[in-house]
Formats: sequence, structure tokens, C-alpha cells
Amino acid sequence: MSLTLYDHPLSSYCWKALIALYDTGVAFETRVVNLGDPADRAAFQAVWPLAKFPVLRDDARGQTVPESTIIIDYLAQHYPAARSLVPADPDAARQVRLLDRLIDSYIHNPFQQIVSERLRPEGAKDPFGADQNRAKVREGLDLLAPMIAGEGWAVGETFTLADCAAFPALYYADYAVPLDAWPQLRAYLARLKTRPSVQRVLAEAEPFFQYFPLKDG
Repeated sequence: MSLTLYDHPLSSYCWKALIALYDTGVAFETRVVNLGDPADRAAFQAVWPLAKFPVLRDDARGQTVPESTIIIDYLAQHYPAARSLVPADPDAARQVRLLDRLIDSYIHNPFQQIVSERLRPEGAKDPFGADQNRAKVREGLDLLAPMIAGEGWAVGETFTLADCAAFPALYYADYAVPLDAWPQLRAYLARLKTRPSVQRVLAEAEPFFQYFPLKDG
């Protein structure tokens, strides 16, 4: 198998890359990384020194590709089945990339800081910081909601990079900032959950949800 994705089933950014791969049918194998295991971490660092997933290794092309957005761009560029993930039309492509950046910067990343706060040991908690990041997520949802219009996907009728980014961000953010105040985003998330690629990612993550620190509230 030419392509290997280094990932973990609970990682939201790994979901983003996995959705792209599953949705387009690009063949790959997955390598689940246990960062808590020193040997596994060291082996992963030999592939990507930062040891942050996801990372795609393309042996056929001799390329190591980190970062979920760059992975999806790479697939769209080099694998014909994935070309639709980034539209050929420059204006549509710019809109897709804009939504991807907004989702990651203003929803996905601050939500991850909320999770990080929950994982801190007693005595090192930062509830004020967590509240600040919840406010950032709300700002991001306010920004995104009017940009997701209609009954289709993020940008028209084609499933793209923007939708791959939106699902994990909205799914996980809903635990910290419920989407009830943004009914169009709640409806969009429901549409995303009907996608077979999304359903597969959720099914693979299900055994690991017991370890998700916000699952209880």
C-alpha cells in the first residue's frame, strides 16, 4: 500500500483527513499511534519529528505530508479520485479554503484548548482560560452560521475540504458550546452525519469515546 495515515481514532484533525480519504475511496492503510508509549512515539517521530498527527506517508512519491489541510490538498492534487475536494474553479476553491481556515482557527483550535484544560492535573486547571476559549468558539460559530446556507454542503452541492473540516469541529465543539443557538449549523451537522465516510469515522471512534474528557459534560 503506497499511502499510510498515522492517526488516532479520537483525534479530531485525524477525522478530517480520514473523512477525505474514505469519501473519495483513495486506498490507504492506517497506523494508529499511541503517543503514551515511548517506543511508538519514537517510531512516529522518525516519520515526523513533531509527533503530531495526522501525517500521511506516500511511499510511491517519497513524500511525508503533515497537517490535515495540507494532506487533503495533497490528495486533491495527486489522486484523481480526490480532485473534487478542492474545486477547480479558483473562486470556489478560495471559498472552500477560507471556510477551512475559519473553521480550524475559530472553532476547532479553541475547542482543543478547552479539552487541554480539562486534561490538566488538579492545581493546574484554568477555568478562566476555558471560558475564554468557549467565547472564541461562540464567535466562530456566529461567523460560520450565515456562511452555511441552503440544504447542501458548505460550498454548493459538492462535498469538499470545507465539509471535512466542519464535521469534527462542529461535532466536538457541540460538547462545550451546544449548537442549539445556531439551528442552521445543527441542521448542517445532521446532514454531515448522513455521509457514509462520516459514519465510518464515528464507528471507528466509538470504542475510544470513553476516554474523551468532555463526554460527561
